[in-house]
Amino acid sequence: MDIRSQVSMVFHLDKCIGCHTCSIACKNIWTDRKGAEYMWWNNVETKPGTGYPTKWEDQEIYQGGWVKNGDTVSLKGAGKLKGLKNIFHNPHMPVLDDYYEPWTYKYSDLFDAPEGDDQPTARPVSLVTGKPVDVQSGPNWDDDLSGSPDYARNDVNFKDLSGPEQESLFQLERMTFHYLPRICNHCLNPACVGSCPSGALYKRGEDGVVLINQERCRAWRMCVTACPYKKSYYNWNTGKSEKCILCYPRLESGQAPACMHSCVGRIRYLGVMLYDADKIHEVASCDEKDLVDKQMAIYLDPFSEEVIREARKNGIADSTIRAAQQSPVYKFVKKWKIALPLHPEFRTIPNLFYVPPMLPAMASVDSDGIYDSTTKSLWAGIDQYRLPMKYLASLFTAGNEEKIKAVLRKLLAVKIHRRNETVGDLPKEEVEEALAQGNTDPKEADSIFRLTSLATFDERFVIPAAHREESLEMIEATADAKGETGFGFKIRPARGL
Repeated sequence: MDIRSQVSMVFHLDKCIGCHTCSIACKNIWTDRKGAEYMWWNNVETKPGTGYPTKWEDQEIYQGGWVKNGDTVSLKGAGKLKGLKNIFHNPHMPVLDDYYEPWTYKYSDLFDAPEGDDQPTARPVSLVTGKPVDVQSGPNWDDDLSGSPDYARNDVNFKDLSGPEQESLFQLERMTFHYLPRICNHCLNPACVGSCPSGALYKRGEDGVVLINQERCRAWRMCVTACPYKKSYYNWNTGKSEKCILCYPRLESGQAPACMHSCVGRIRYLGVMLYDADKIHEVASCDEKDLVDKQMAIYLDPFSEEVIREARKNGIADSTIRAAQQSPVYKFVKKWKIALPLHPEFRTIPNLFYVPPMLPAMASVDSDGIYDSTTKSLWAGIDQYRLPMKYLASLFTAGNEEKIKAVLRKLLAVKIHRRNETVGDLPKEEVEEALAQGNTDPKEADSIFRLTSLATFDERFVIPAAHREESLEMIEATADAKGETGFGFKIRPARGL
């Protein structure tokens, strides 16, 4: 048993209001310098939709992640031989059009334009070339356009849905959509780290944060291809790759990452998980139907005497173990089993988990596209959800609908239980049946309700104390270099270094 600690996250999608406050907080801190204009280390997408960059989930286009290769795994589109073949032209690399051409506005026209009959306007100009541009896309260009033919209908996750099931998401005024905020998953089996020819990418031992050494990066950009979530970016100005660093300077000082601290909907949770590193290969190379279960099993019970003993042997501090015992992520993922990884079939073992969205809870669509909203009680069963289970299964369980249904049954049981507690207008039999189907009880339902709805800041973010004597990245006065290198680096990245 090789026990290590990993800072992990949970995003509760039912609470996301799509305000993009998280994206702006991240943008203003980390990517406001030259060459990083198009980077959104945190972005919020509308689902169904093609996302950012366009169709990032389609690995037939981008060849990201790992593929099962007998009893082991290999990189789908990177590696020594594949990288050598594509060294001068990588057809699987997203280009600027797949992201968008970043722009600003020529605000000086508002003040310097000559007097005339028309109101002066600030024309958009490219942040890359400085020339006027015709803006045609952006990081959230498809915001709330769930019914559009250009975005929603090109969603990769529709591959297993029938025509009527797809139509149930498209009909105007009845369309179904939800938001999907995304950051780097700081995976246990990161494809970006495995693909880097320079060894510039590494995973920190103390907390599992995946970082890029700007001095060692040689702009091979294999990490951009290999990351199936497309959360590694290439800085055209410095010739280096960059990515989400999970605000590690903030974590080291006990503060929540900026995107999480600023979250208006309070959808985000952060905590430490203990895992068995000896099982990473077994999880990454297992059959697709076992991926979710195997990944859940790799995380360990922080209250187990054996786990605590082995963790101490591996040098994990008692303060980290205590943080793991109080971790909200452990409760969502392991204890309650209501948070799932995004696209586990990429086999990177991501450490960002999502509580699937429940709404709309009523009405289903038949083969003729007719809605059936009749229910025997206030709460329709999950089988009558308008949002097809196959769609959610494609996102979170590698196509396993039963696992999605199990999560939604528990979430629905919490709703019914709390309705009965606060209003008391439901038959006792209905409440008991819901709790039984959700495999939960009143005590657990109250705990889920508490952490979901009423949790304080300290309950949502349980950050372990940093141990300066062990840390590799403790840096003082990181703000000194902001604007040129971002926080955390004192040496300005430059081509050829």
